[in-house]
Amino acid sequence: MPYPNHAPVVICGAGVIGAAVAYYLSLRGVPVTLIERSAVACAASGKAGGFLALDWCDGSPLAPLARTSFQLHADLAQALGVDYGYRRLTTLAVAAGAHGVQRPDTMPEALAWLDSQGVPTRVLGTPATTAQVHPAQFTHALLHAAQARGAQLRMGCVEGIDVSAGKVRGVQVDGTLLPTEQVVIAMGPWSGCAAQWLPLPPVWGLKGHSITLKPTTPIPAQALFVQYITDTGEHLEPEVYPRPDGEVYLCGFSEQAALPESPELVQPRPEAGPFLQHIAATLSSSLAGLTPERVQACYRPVTDDGLPLLGPVPEVAGAYIATGHSCWGILNAPASGLAMAELIVDGRARSVDLTPFEPQRAALRGQGKPV
Repeated sequence: MPYPNHAPVVICGAGVIGAAVAYYLSLRGVPVTLIERSAVACAASGKAGGFLALDWCDGSPLAPLARTSFQLHADLAQALGVDYGYRRLTTLAVAAGAHGVQRPDTMPEALAWLDSQGVPTRVLGTPATTAQVHPAQFTHALLHAAQARGAQLRMGCVEGIDVSAGKVRGVQVDGTLLPTEQVVIAMGPWSGCAAQWLPLPPVWGLKGHSITLKPTTPIPAQALFVQYITDTGEHLEPEVYPRPDGEVYLCGFSEQAALPESPELVQPRPEAGPFLQHIAATLSSSLAGLTPERVQACYRPVTDDGLPLLGPVPEVAGAYIATGHSCWGILNAPASGLAMAELIVDGRARSVDLTPFEPQRAALRGQGKPV
């Protein structure tokens, strides 16, 4: 049911979560304004791998969110009507190392591109259970579809949330008050900054590095989760995602590092690019000797218990938060956006139970209450 007379909603952050909330609100006819400080998909939403899995969250509170979202990704690939690199793929576990691993005498033709020291050990996912998108293109597609239904994008820095008598009254943007009675905090790891204005649990960032390569030989639709042993015996878990446009994305080298003031200040460590290039060459001659098109870093938003924050902010009517998805942000964006839109418009989420992700769970856990 459309709600064209619904009060305007302001979404702080134009990453994939903010764009998804805006998209599903726009389908209901709700007026939406997104506030973005730097650029659309400027952080993890533009620099992630874009891997999607149906059942990898099974056995955790994330399972219903992930399963719903995996199907929504397939639906959106049709509904949005643009190519943003969505496709199903095979996902493999691969063993590799600086000193080599024991390779089989023969390799199936479909795996022949792993012709250096990468050895597939098992199938982790099939085209029925794993897929991918280009995350930046997906985020832009969601936002453009929302804008086509009236959503607005405003560039500016969120400097505060105006709260009076326990209710949201507006958002301070570059020194100007933008009146609103409903606001969604969706600023990724920078959502923690909103704790200055709202009673929020901690959110911070985990830094990861990635490179993109453009080989001349096409790479098949096979995502790789690599168990890599360095020359010093350290065990690493890089990931490789060939994309439909011929680009190959390789990530790894995560670390705890201080979150800078804004996304444009995020810089990769100097050694990260060469190290990831070396791993790529270890896996396939098709990836050896290539100069990366991009060497980049981003911060994934994380929480104390590893679960996202999706729901109303305690004690402040009209305030919501949607962040903390860690490595599953691209996968779970559609279901998160749909559920948040339902919560805002209907008063409760119908597509997914958001109880495990309610922001007040941290306070309840501290009081020894079940969550």
